[in-house]
Amino acid sequence: MNGAIALLCLIWGLNWVVMKQANQVFPPVLFTTYRFILGSGVLLSLTYLKKIPIPRREDWKWIILGGILQTAFFNTAVQVGMQFLSAGFSSVLSYSMPFWVAIMAHFLLGEKLTRRKMAGVAMGMGGLVALLNVSGGGAWWAIVLTLTGAVAWAFSSILVKLKLQHCDILQYTTWQMVVGAIVLSIYSTLFGHGTIQWGWYAVGCLVYNGVLASALAYFLWTYILSTTEAGKASISVLIIPIIGVLAGVIFLKESLYWNTVVGMALILGGIWLVNGHTTSREIESVQQGD
Repeated sequence: MNGAIALLCLIWGLNWVVMKQANQVFPPVLFTTYRFILGSGVLLSLTYLKKIPIPRREDWKWIILGGILQTAFFNTAVQVGMQFLSAGFSSVLSYSMPFWVAIMAHFLLGEKLTRRKMAGVAMGMGGLVALLNVSGGGAWWAIVLTLTGAVAWAFSSILVKLKLQHCDILQYTTWQMVVGAIVLSIYSTLFGHGTIQWGWYAVGCLVYNGVLASALAYFLWTYILSTTEAGKASISVLIIPIIGVLAGVIFLKESLYWNTVVGMALILGGIWLVNGHTTSREIESVQQGD
């Protein structure tokens, strides 16, 4: 499990720089579409080789919803928003996801929000406020779009625990990505614009995103999510915004504002509180309805 978490964090953390650079040679929505077409192709090949059947009829509505929310909407929101936000700032906003998971899990999965968890959520929200005041942070609509994408990703994660726990991990990951790729393809055909500057640079960005950041990373995320509680699984993404910020500073020469440091410290502290061990006193308090 620790190895899967470490590999996931490294792939997705570095991918913020790759996605930012990909915007120089791809229209954002078209890049996201090609990325998941490639990722879907890789996963479909694996399901064929492993002879994994297609999902049951009653599971399709949830797989379609997950594909729309996680694959199509979340990644499009990130890629479009990153045109107007720094790679590091985008990564921190997107990985506010654990807070939304904690709140949703309280109401939908019965993972109770103790006083400690509520304090963590409040601290995390304070961190987001600090980040929103970063000098040169970017357009407000891009910030809102990226945050909305994080909420969509959170709900998709809850959906796996709530409705699709019985599915084979590779089966669910494959077909929700196929659904997302189809939705993105339709959208790109109808509303897409811009041209691709093909070359080794563009191919490299696409291969990294399609094979590693889509096929492999989403399989790892579904595996992590399916083997532990939703709130606990979300802790696996804590290091990703830090890697994204540091990679942006190192490779893209992005500025590191003191607001960013303070905001990230609050967010990380808040997520630690949300996902930390619950004390016996807190358990008793929840059981008594205090």
